[in-house]
This record gives sequence, C-alpha cells and structure tokens, in this order.
Amino acid sequence: MWTRHHKQRKFGRFILPAITIAFLSYFGYHSIHGDLGLIATEEFEKQRVARSGELAALTVKREALERQVHLMSDGSLDKDMLDEIARYQLNVSRRDEIVIFNNYF
Repeated sequence: MWTRHHKQRKFGRFILPAITIAFLSYFGYHSIHGDLGLIATEEFEKQRVARSGELAALTVKREALERQVHLMSDGSLDKDMLDEIARYQLNVSRRDEIVIFNNYF
C-alpha cells in the first residue's frame, strides 16, 4: 500500500500572519498619518483655537459697530457722533484741532 507524504512547506504557514500584519500595518499607519488621523486631529484643534480667538475679536468689533448704529438710529441723531464719523470718513479737521484716531470704524 502506497501512502503519500506531503512535505511541509514553510511558506504556507506564513501566509495568514503576513496578511494580518499587512492589514494591521495599513490601518495603523492611516490611523496616525491619514486625513482624519491623530496628527490631523491635532492640527484641526490648533486651527479651532486660533479661529475661536479670531471669532472673539470679530464679535467685539461687531458689538462696537452695533453700538454706533444704535446711537445713529435711535430716533434722535447724536450730533457729536455724526460729526465724528463724518470727519473720520472725509478726513477733515479744523486748524485748531488735534486728531487722534482709534481705528474703531
């Protein structure tokens, strides 16, 4: 009676671990360096902090503009406010005046 003996190949037992390592390496790399990975998340957080500071500055500027609009459209126009804005916009002053600009317009 003849029996077949199969020779054990070393290559066959490394296929499944090689596929597993390749799979884990691919997803591990992209979880750190990918578009939504850890490094990109840190960059997004830095941008969020910078833009929240910018938002705060713009909010303060908007509130100042709203106060000026309120003074000008309250029903009774404040003559000093109107004179100040007109002088600033037209860049006009008298000879005996000292002009200090605060750049809030």
